Amino acid sequence: MSRIYSLAYLSSHRCTPAQAMQVAAQTGYRFVGLRLWPNAPGAPQQHLLGQPQVLRETLAAQRDTGVGVFDLEIIRINDPFDPHTWDALYDVGAQLQAKAILVAGDDPDEARLTANYARLCEVMKPYGMTADLEFMPWTAVKDATSALRIVRNAGSPSNAGILVDALHFGRSTTTLDDIRAIPRELLHYAQICDAQAGLNFSTEHMVHTARCERLLPGDGTIDVRGLFAALPPDLPVSVEVVNFGREAHTPPAVWAAECLAKSRPFVEA
Repeated sequence: MSRIYSLAYLSSHRCTPAQAMQVAAQTGYRFVGLRLWPNAPGAPQQHLLGQPQVLRETLAAQRDTGVGVFDLEIIRINDPFDPHTWDALYDVGAQLQAKAILVAGDDPDEARLTANYARLCEVMKPYGMTADLEFMPWTAVKDATSALRIVRNAGSPSNAGILVDALHFGRSTTTLDDIRAIPRELLHYAQICDAQAGLNFSTEHMVHTARCERLLPGDGTIDVRGLFAALPPDLPVSVEVVNFGREAHTPPAVWAAECLAKSRPFVEA
């Protein structure tokens, strides 16, 4: 079975959206992930929203390369939360025919977070994208069981999803049985990388690793092979390996190719 691979934003963060598509086409990926909304005010992103020329260049690169857009980042559910804050992101996502938007849950009031997640799914529905809730141990959605509970309590909207990232699997209380318990219809893609596994890292350390210092699959101690054996065998894989030190003297296309080459044995074995 031929896997579908997507070049995640963090693996191509030095690229514009059009450049990311070109790199993906050169190195064997069928899709890219784009971060068009920063994960925090002033944080790094790919600037496209509100820039018609960049959008035209991106659409042209998409046509020229045949590379699609899998996921867009990022929506964070805080309080207060208004799903219409991201209307421009939904609109561009529809134009790019993106499949998913990555969602993080930051509101410690789970009932309110759940209600807002349901509202988000409803607002996103006309745009044809899923709202994939990613569990991260430093957020209010700390593990896979929390993500599943929120989605179910939200009424399991038709465009709901749960995103599994190998890093957060390896640094949360999530077990392989928890992964197997996620219904297939809620899984649209999963992210692959590696790191040192464990539950005793500080929030600052976990965030730094996630954003700056992930490892290539096989270079850490997370059970990456077990994780992908527990996930559906046809699930698309987003290759998400950012490592500022390793990338410093490596061109984006060389890094993307290495990330894919190191990921394949853990997914296809």
